[in-house]
Amino acid sequence: MKIAIIAHDGKKPEMVRFLMDHRDVLKRNDIQLIATGTTGQHAMDAGLEVERVASGPLGGDAQIAAQVTDGIIDVVFFFRDPLGKHPHEPDINMLMRICDVKNIPLATNPATAEMILDSF
Repeated sequence: MKIAIIAHDGKKPEMVRFLMDHRDVLKRNDIQLIATGTTGQHAMDAGLEVERVASGPLGGDAQIAAQVTDGIIDVVFFFRDPLGKHPHEPDINMLMRICDVKNIPLATNPATAEMILDSF
């Protein structure tokens, strides 16, 4: 199973905490993580094994969306800042739309991500 992880700047520490708190579940279920560039670097700095694509503003969201479209990614955890403005907002909306079209679980906050992990 492959989970994409993405987090806006203000949510990166929260994403890393979430992943570290659920490290056993991730390992036990042989889950592979793929992340946008900076989010992935934060996760790697915390000791997690992560495949990285470009950062969000440089097309990473679109790369993740393409992998969702191709059936490579099974779940997306995107901890986003709903109050901030982001220059790559069209890519974010496209990723969320693709998840809906392909019926891929998408968690935009830790509570929802935890419910998805609990289902494993």
